[in-house]
Amino acid sequence: MKKPLVALALVAGTSFSAMAADIVDTAVKAGNFKTLVTAVKAAGLVDTLKGPGPFTVFAPTDAAFAKIPKAKLDALLADKAALTKVLTYHVVAGQVMAKDVKPGKVKTVEGSEVTLGTTGGVTVDGARVVAADVKADNGVIHAIDTVIMPK
Repeated sequence: MKKPLVALALVAGTSFSAMAADIVDTAVKAGNFKTLVTAVKAAGLVDTLKGPGPFTVFAPTDAAFAKIPKAKLDALLADKAALTKVLTYHVVAGQVMAKDVKPGKVKTVEGSEVTLGTTGGVTVDGARVVAADVKADNGVIHAIDTVIMPK
């Protein structure tokens, strides 16, 4: 039985492998960003991250969110302004692949700067990239092991 997406690809005259998904759909499909996707929906950022981009998203995994005490995470999810600030702190304009990361400070969509490192792998504000270069049609996702917080 063919999946609807495959049928759509065939109708559109393109191959399934050539079809990409936006940042949000890519995160959903990955399966280890459930809390992030919930947070993006709660903050009202779905349309933004489905937009043209390109975006580089340092995406905390579910395990990264699990490091936050439940009461603190619940409070963050309930505070749309604070949640938006935290989520946009994880996003940089443009598409930056792991091999192109240069150590130093980079401005986030939130407006503050994060510090990127490349010693022993890519880091952002000390959080380690655990899966790099997850491509989307409007950018790239780098999965990180910790939720980073704006100063």
